[in-house]
Amino acid sequence: MQRLNNKTCVVTGAARGIGRAIAARFHDEGAVVIVTDIDEETGAATAAEIGCRFEPLDVRQEADWSRLASVVPVADVVVNNAGVTGFESGATIHDPEHASLADWREVHRVNLDGTFLGCRYAIGAMKSAGAGSIINISSRSGLVGIPGAAAYASSKAAIRNHSKTVALYCAQQGWAIRCNSIHPAAILTPMWEPMLGTGSDREAKMQALVADTPLRRFGLPAEVAAIALTLASDEATYVTGTEVNIDGGLLAGSAASPG
Repeated sequence: MQRLNNKTCVVTGAARGIGRAIAARFHDEGAVVIVTDIDEETGAATAAEIGCRFEPLDVRQEADWSRLASVVPVADVVVNNAGVTGFESGATIHDPEHASLADWREVHRVNLDGTFLGCRYAIGAMKSAGAGSIINISSRSGLVGIPGAAAYASSKAAIRNHSKTVALYCAQQGWAIRCNSIHPAAILTPMWEPMLGTGSDREAKMQALVADTPLRRFGLPAEVAAIALTLASDEATYVTGTEVNIDGGLLAGSAASPG
């Protein structure tokens, strides 16, 4: 029995990386998947490769969410995955002293406003059935301070908190609409490629970036997708308002042997 048989699942930012992996896994488990992304060309290609439907969506735009609600009025699962780090266009100052207000706002506009609008859409798409699963992709950076990425860390922390608020609100209404957040650490997605490069030192760079991770490796998008699948399925109907860390043990402490 497929775990998401005939469930309608919307995944944002699903053209690549974690979003793509979630969309593919959901499809494999019998879901009717709607891939959404601001990158229409890559998103449409991804949807075609997986075998599902594509809808363009800029998560920052309320009008885009309204359009999605008109073409996908009912959903069983919504994964708010779309997000940015703020470094997509190259090196930018994002520390608390020197970050520009414009850069700060743009990261929050995508990550936080996009998640707020996604949760609002999800509630509207689920409340007629009175059940569903909202999954918000936060980050390990939403649980600890990140001096060089203040806007990113702040936005991801807010996603964690808003997920709990949504969970409590839905329970308060008497709906079995669950909302949880996933907090990945270093997951090997295209976001890391500019830092890793393709040179002979690629492996050394990878090892340096995960040196503080007890499992000493990057996580894989498929491993995040496995967590999302459980939260989306009917196996997790008593799980709401919580967060799941997927970080190779990073937040557990140090694996170093005592002296």
